[in-house]
Amino acid sequence: MEYTAIFEKMDNGWYFAQCEQMPNAITQGKTIAEAKENLQEVITMLMDIQKEEISKQFAGKKLIHRKIANIAML
Repeated sequence: MEYTAIFEKMDNGWYFAQCEQMPNAITQGKTIAEAKENLQEVITMLMDIQKEEISKQFAGKKLIHRKIANIAML
């Protein structure tokens, strides 16, 4: 899946980064490259947390798992 990052150079010279598709994915870095790397880590962490929460919510239930195509491609 692809995500879109938004970068803003702050007054202190650092770069603020946020993901359009996951607004709670926010970080910063000294360079755009560092901010991008940090944002990728935050997105991964948030997705792992969401997966754990869903697993807890549906623990003990019989579920059917199916992969779906990228929403943008539908």
